[in-house]
Amino acid sequence: MSVQSKTSLVKSLETAASKAGLVLLSIAEAADFNGHPTTIFQLGLPGSEGRSLQLQLSESFDFDKAHLLPAMEAHLAAEAKRLRNPRPECYVTMAGLPIAFGKFQWPFHRSTSGADTYIVHGEIHLADGGPEQLHAKLAASVTVTFAEIVPAMEQPYAESFVYNAIRKTVDLGQLEFLKSGNRQPVPVTTRFYSRWQKRFIFTDTNDQERLAYLLSKVYWLSGLLGEGKPVWIADPRDAQYLNTGEADLLRMARDEAAEGLMTLDGEFAAPTPQLMERAPEFRARLEAALNFTKPQFNEAMRAGQANM
Repeated sequence: MSVQSKTSLVKSLETAASKAGLVLLSIAEAADFNGHPTTIFQLGLPGSEGRSLQLQLSESFDFDKAHLLPAMEAHLAAEAKRLRNPRPECYVTMAGLPIAFGKFQWPFHRSTSGADTYIVHGEIHLADGGPEQLHAKLAASVTVTFAEIVPAMEQPYAESFVYNAIRKTVDLGQLEFLKSGNRQPVPVTTRFYSRWQKRFIFTDTNDQERLAYLLSKVYWLSGLLGEGKPVWIADPRDAQYLNTGEADLLRMARDEAAEGLMTLDGEFAAPTPQLMERAPEFRARLEAALNFTKPQFNEAMRAGQANM
């Protein structure tokens, strides 16, 4: 890639980041899975130390175009708010598992096994306040046909639906958390996308399920992992995962604030002592959800007591 092209990418990223309220902290040369050159940008909030987001883009990528720029700006604007979370890399699942995402190697690369797919590698760790030894190495894959609906196979255009597909796969009990192990597949299929509505749909939820999700999120990400510092409630990534809107999540958070379970400051919430007293409930949900991800054996078959 020419120096001029690389300079153009840096300038475009600086402009988009500034519009989102972010500052460019560092730039580093890197490579993708196949050794093709990429650039890693570390972005942060002005005057904030210790928290940053990593954005890895192909060096040949030009997002300063009419069909790509809005999505990039929306991604960075969301990341600027997410960076205010005490643990920006952490999310919870519907079943109540707190997980941390990391070590993703963007952008997607074509499968080396001969399959007609694009792959991105990463990891999730159980983030329950312990040593985070339990984890799952991942290989999230999309078909070439599915890739046609994505504006670009780069991090800002795919991270949300990849993260949500991973959460959905955990919900289905199809990813196991281990202390070591091989990569586990996460198929990101067209079943997660409505061509008619032109949007991703992962889980249909009702008010009761969304409420349980919000309480779990505030308990784990703010109360237990974040020392009571507030977390972003109106996260569009969560709204997509729950098949709802950011306004609906805020409405429910206001209701819970009125019930004395959390305090609300704009779009950010923190737990009250009343919510933290429910720790045994959240721990029990975590253990049940973690157990659901473990392989279950038919003991009757193992003992030879059932027809094979």
